[in-house]
Amino acid sequence: MSSLSFLPDSGKSLVGIARLAAHGESLRQAHEVEYFTLPVRSLLNRCVSKRQMPFTWTINPYRGCEFACKYCYARYTHEFMEMRNGIEFEQKIYAKQHTAELLRQELKRVKPGEEIALGTATDPYQPIEKKLEITRSILQEFSRHEGFELGIVSKSAMIVRDIDLLKGIAQGNQLTVNVTVTTTDVELARILEPRAPRPDLRLQALRRLRSAGIRAGVICAPVLPGITDSPRQLAAVVRSAAEAGACYIYANPLFLKPCSAAVFLPFLKENFPQLVDDYEKRFKGRAFLAPAYRKRVSDLFAQLRFKYGIHKQSRWERVDSRPVSQQKQLNLF
Repeated sequence: MSSLSFLPDSGKSLVGIARLAAHGESLRQAHEVEYFTLPVRSLLNRCVSKRQMPFTWTINPYRGCEFACKYCYARYTHEFMEMRNGIEFEQKIYAKQHTAELLRQELKRVKPGEEIALGTATDPYQPIEKKLEITRSILQEFSRHEGFELGIVSKSAMIVRDIDLLKGIAQGNQLTVNVTVTTTDVELARILEPRAPRPDLRLQALRRLRSAGIRAGVICAPVLPGITDSPRQLAAVVRSAAEAGACYIYANPLFLKPCSAAVFLPFLKENFPQLVDDYEKRFKGRAFLAPAYRKRVSDLFAQLRFKYGIHKQSRWERVDSRPVSQQKQLNLF
């Protein structure tokens, strides 16, 4: 196995996570993707976002994600390793080492009522997980404990592999599985999320999770203006979630950090050129869509939940304002 050689020579010594990454060893190369080990010192990270988040701690077994979703907000995390090209986030993936041992030690830091989120920045079930089973080892450790609140986020149908562990965890802990479904249109999903599992496979996985008695629902995120946000498209997601037995569904509109915009906007120009001017106006000087847009999405989802009988909400939902009357017809434009 060879050491990494792609980190930039900046003339200064690398420190922190960048130094650890520089000493990683090559695991595999496939589909123009390279996997490397990452000898981290900690697995459990306290959430320090300026935005109000519904969880206190995060766990990401990997750094970088092979799914290559064009809108991914987490590309900035590679910048901590002195990697400034946003494309490297999907091409150079780091697999963290000794995760179960680290988690066993660090769970002592978690206080009652503090929720742990697994997979907030990178998918814990991306392809290499089938071989490395890092996420599975983390779940095995959780299965030995009681009294924790754990939420999992994934686009992958591979999660059904671990239903046995998830059932065991749910017996002694509060467990929620969040399946991300951006669109039910398979062809559109392939454009937006080139190497992620098809949305129908994710919904099948959701159905199996619910059949196993596991609390699970859908995150429709991000909602993309002019691409996935028509009432018809969003209704299809909510209807499919209801048919799969989702406990809840909620949506989060797109937001673009500079590193994400550097990848998404050229993609938009190539695939949806008619929307370029609109996006430039929407995101001029800001990373988030305007409050009025977020409110319309939130209100529409309130109506759709009511229509399709999904009455519960996730603790992870961020509501900008109270929904409007269920009788009022909404228009996103």
